[in-house]
Amino acid sequence: MAEEKEKQEAPQEEPKKEEKAEKAEESAKVEVPEKFKKLVEEIEQMPVIELAELVKILEKKFGVSAAAQVVAAVPAAGSNGGAGVEEKSSFNIELTAVGEKKIDVIKVIRDVTEKGLKESKDLVDAVASGAQMIRENVKKEEAEEIKKKFEGTGATVELK
Repeated sequence: MAEEKEKQEAPQEEPKKEEKAEKAEESAKVEVPEKFKKLVEEIEQMPVIELAELVKILEKKFGVSAAAQVVAAVPAAGSNGGAGVEEKSSFNIELTAVGEKKIDVIKVIRDVTEKGLKESKDLVDAVASGAQMIRENVKKEEAEEIKKKFEGTGATVELK
């Protein structure tokens, strides 16, 4: 009898998962193009831990940050109400040249971005092919402080 109960309960769990996915899809009300439907369905079935891992992999693979886009939207929303010319209050920090103290620059990047050693080293190595974005939408005071840290190591940083 216990086995029959388990068999009856197991099939009921499957529809519950499907119902949750359908409810999540309905609540989002996002029109998914046909070419992406299979991919979106697979992602919906993934556990949160695997999704977090996937996001990290995509960020590394394509050199983007999902968090930066969210942060970038906040200042833009608040800047609409100002009248006249506003002084720039947030800056993007770009590393343009490393200098002779590569290890010190890597340490500063780790400190400023909270990235791991490998990611920081890769970022420093990528400067050879062009300027690299260190942080986006940083307040003026913090940006100046970060710039001083980099300049203390002999690196060249631009605030944009």
